Amino acid sequence: MTALTRDDTSEVVGTYRQRLADLGAPLLDEVLTADAVRPASVDLVDRVNALGVDVLRARKAAARRYLQDDGVTYGVSADGNRSGQWRLDPLPVVIPEDEWRSLRAGLQQRAELLDLVLRDLYADRRLLRERVIPARAVLGHPGYLPQAVASVDPAKRQLILPCADLVRSSGGDWVVIGDRAQAPSGAGYAMADRRIVGRTMPGLYRHTELSRLRGFFDDMRLALTDAAAESVAQPRVVLLSPGPLSETAFDQAFVASLLGLPLVQSQDLTMRDGRVWLRTTGRLEPVDVILRRVDSEWTDPLDLLSASRLGVPGLLEAARTKAVRIVNPIGSGVLENPALLPYLDDAARLLLGEPLRLTSVRTWWCGDKERSREALDRLPELVIKRAGSHTRFGWELTQDEVDATRAQIADEPWAWSLQEQAPMSTVPVISGDGLWPRHFVLRTFGVGTESEYRFMPGGLGRVAVTESSRMVSNVIGSQAKDVWVLSAGETAVDHHEPSGWSRELLPGFATGNVGLAPRAAEDLFWLGRYAERAETGSRLLLVADDLVADTMGRAGTTAAAATEVLLKAISALTTVPFTAPSPSSSSVTGTSHGTPAEAGTSGASDEASRPGGSDELAFLQRLLSEGHTAGTIAFAVGRLIDAARAARELLSIDTWLILGRLDRALQDELPADGHLQPVVSQVLESLIALSGLSAESLVRDLIWSFLDAGRRVERAQQTVALLRHTVATDRAPITDGQVVEAVLRATDSLITHRRRIAGGQGPASPLHVAIDLLLRDRTNPRSVAFQLDRLALALDAVPDSTISQAISQMRQSIADFDIDAGVDLQRQGLGDVLASLNGDLRALASQIETTHFVRPATQQALSGGDLSTVGGRSYD
Repeated sequence: MTALTRDDTSEVVGTYRQRLADLGAPLLDEVLTADAVRPASVDLVDRVNALGVDVLRARKAAARRYLQDDGVTYGVSADGNRSGQWRLDPLPVVIPEDEWRSLRAGLQQRAELLDLVLRDLYADRRLLRERVIPARAVLGHPGYLPQAVASVDPAKRQLILPCADLVRSSGGDWVVIGDRAQAPSGAGYAMADRRIVGRTMPGLYRHTELSRLRGFFDDMRLALTDAAAESVAQPRVVLLSPGPLSETAFDQAFVASLLGLPLVQSQDLTMRDGRVWLRTTGRLEPVDVILRRVDSEWTDPLDLLSASRLGVPGLLEAARTKAVRIVNPIGSGVLENPALLPYLDDAARLLLGEPLRLTSVRTWWCGDKERSREALDRLPELVIKRAGSHTRFGWELTQDEVDATRAQIADEPWAWSLQEQAPMSTVPVISGDGLWPRHFVLRTFGVGTESEYRFMPGGLGRVAVTESSRMVSNVIGSQAKDVWVLSAGETAVDHHEPSGWSRELLPGFATGNVGLAPRAAEDLFWLGRYAERAETGSRLLLVADDLVADTMGRAGTTAAAATEVLLKAISALTTVPFTAPSPSSSSVTGTSHGTPAEAGTSGASDEASRPGGSDELAFLQRLLSEGHTAGTIAFAVGRLIDAARAARELLSIDTWLILGRLDRALQDELPADGHLQPVVSQVLESLIALSGLSAESLVRDLIWSFLDAGRRVERAQQTVALLRHTVATDRAPITDGQVVEAVLRATDSLITHRRRIAGGQGPASPLHVAIDLLLRDRTNPRSVAFQLDRLALALDAVPDSTISQAISQMRQSIADFDIDAGVDLQRQGLGDVLASLNGDLRALASQIETTHFVRPATQQALSGGDLSTVGGRSYD
């Protein structure tokens, strides 16, 4: 660590220094020593002192909001229904440039060594033959996969993405506590953290010369492209994900977005003639390189874990025949074996002709009884690791547990490794009463180009949950830290055009429609549908809330009758009962997409008409806030956000800013006075912003096509359903007029209606004008005819004659409808045409799904077992 500089006696940092002393351990802090501030952290300390505790707390709260706005998540919430919150402390950890330069050199050498070790273990096995590494330490580890032997090319770099977790030794040097080569995660989180910290601490960020991160992702994109076979002119690279339920789904999607890669799941890929193909709308596209975020054993149910539904049958065989390149290769998890650590220095001397520069924490493999005898006597002091199992901490075990562990080691010594407890440096984190020390782990990220390994400046920092704990894991709530590497002048940008980067060879630069997987198309389609469903519900709720307030205590009036009509119509559209829901119908389970507007009146109208039902305000409150009930606004917003997360890599950062605010608006408790308008207005504003962003920012490609198609189908269905349950029934003229006005308000068409009436344009009857405006006026963005026109335009990029014909027939049906004849005494004609349109729209939505979203049958486990866990690795 670096030399020290001036004293500091400020209250904020002074209190932190005292808390460091209270830990009772030798001081090893990234910011302070007992009497000084480290030079790299002087600006940070000055800023902390200037801000004070109250402002620091506010900055941390702002960081939490920014994380939510950007949709940065990890894992799932405690109830299992929502994505969990990524935790970030906004005070950066600062590393001086010269220290990083030395660390980077050690990381580069270590990556070169691990690449050679990986190639040797799956090919020549010189390390095993010459007993540099004990064979049983390798062959007994679950990360070593004999099936992958022929898939690893010993003549070409294999470890493209090395990753390591490091801590400080007692002497202040960095030591490695574990290598990550299986499917390393965290680079996306590091970039997201940098964005958040830059906004949370803007003054410090702007005035600090630090190395930027973007160049690392440029290098990664180049390395992935170069990983393809030389005969491939335009390599197709995809990122294979376990899916949106993966703990690190955000990281996967954000990396895919930064690299411009399709984020795919196993059902998006198929094997044809020994090659891997990507299913896209209307065609298959060859895949040349797969960036793998699924653990090796889950990647191929034919050769590896038969129960896996996260892999592609035949993928390993395609890798063996060099038909596809997998990064990192299947079987690279063997490098995560802690039993390798004691032997890496000898391996470096053999394979590189030099000693290992970046050492590992002292480790013993229990299969080497001579070397491990001393360690077994110190078991309560050590970190205990069993191959393929969770880590244990000897100092947390009871004596009985220590004895039981010792017996387990004696039974299978080859499966166990022991490590010394690394001292670990501390860093300050913001808490309610100032700064508290937390033990710190640094995760570094590298990428192997043709000529060298390059590393992200800094990496991802993580800290323990409490000041006394040394356990660092996001699973138990560890916070992240942005890690800054200081850099002078022009080199601060660290964003360069990698040598050999030919833009013509990179995926994503071609114009025109890029293929879209059916799964992604379906997610976008339902994103559009749920956005429109939530918006329609919000507009109806605002109008209904006004009417309920106006008619309170005025039972029996025409206004009260009109209010009842609208509330019953809302109940019919949403299937949310107007009376209190019975236990059997109050909630929805499962994951299928609900379609309230298609449900007709079954059940809802009967419930609404029962005497003794809940009052109007309670119904509206349920409609707004019950997230577990299908048809409510909260339910639609929840499904909208779920669909967006499933298609995260296709959406802009601005989208998440809107969705974060939308989600937050519904998380707060409803006002005690029952005043819903402010909450609904916030929800509606966010939904309108989302609609505007889609309309004005999305390129007119397949992403826009399916998103807009979902909107148009849903709006058409909602409008038809609203008309069916309001104006298709004959009522007293005064009541009818108020119902018509409420419908026009809810569809944002009232002003146009009034202008046309005042201008003497169109029919004189308000009912006739409303039907004309909302059914067949092709200039009104709220009309059914307008939706059909836009739907035809949206689906132009994926033409289908059956769908086109169905749209044309509905257009013609609307154009042929005679309003005067339809609005007879009983309005039978209007009811018939609306019922026909409702059925046709339902059939059209089904046809779109059948044509464009049909997925292959789920991979059935050969053992007949049911897979209940996601096979992507935990971020720990």
